[in-house]
Amino acid sequence: GSFYLLGGYIGLYVYKATESWIFGIATAGIVVAIIAFIEEFTLLRRVRGKPTLETLITLSLAIIISDLLIVIWGGNPKTIKIPELLKGYVTLFDANVPIYNIFIFCFACFICLTLWLILQKTKIGMIIRAGVDNFEITSTLGINIQLVFTLVFTVAGFLAGIAGAIGGTYLMVAPGEDWRILTYALLVIIIGGMGSFGGTIVGSIIIGMIFSFGNVYVPQFSLFLMFAPVAITLVIRPKGLFGRITS
Repeated sequence: GSFYLLGGYIGLYVYKATESWIFGIATAGIVVAIIAFIEEFTLLRRVRGKPTLETLITLSLAIIISDLLIVIWGGNPKTIKIPELLKGYVTLFDANVPIYNIFIFCFACFICLTLWLILQKTKIGMIIRAGVDNFEITSTLGINIQLVFTLVFTVAGFLAGIAGAIGGTYLMVAPGEDWRILTYALLVIIIGGMGSFGGTIVGSIIIGMIFSFGNVYVPQFSLFLMFAPVAITLVIRPKGLFGRITS
């Protein structure tokens, strides 16, 4: 969540300085990736395997980053202008759909497909999956799994930074957006299940559809509609719809 919002502010700053939307997004991803690498290399890898300490460190850093962003950029909501190429609407099934929304959908599909191919069809993907399933055994095979996890966290930071800049163009860049995005991510993981790529996609579709339906038809119950399936999932299937148990 903090990386997302940080990426949004960096993208906004670079866009205003250069008037280049693409350069702003790229810079946001690179800067956040560097910060993610530093965080993982200096802090998180020292407490890996200790969930309580990992949670405390990440939450502490999230609060620090959130407050620093307010100090630097203030508390007023800001937006990044949509580039001219992505402005306008197209008609799909008698509905006017913003071109930028279509771009976001296509870009998300591209990222999902790329990540799936890497995880399922490459050697590094096999190592990542093995390390998640059993860290100790993977390490005994001579694989520097610490380095692999650092790489994964860095890539995650890069994607979060890009998402923040793209999301800041679609929605807004403002204090509190980090925790809102984090909440959505947790809901997706709870429904889809830990360790399942397909579960993440299914969970995000479910949450997205419920959120859109609730906001349009029953806005007063939108939060209830969003959290109700999460509560049901936790009761019926605590590990999520497609969750796996790892060592």
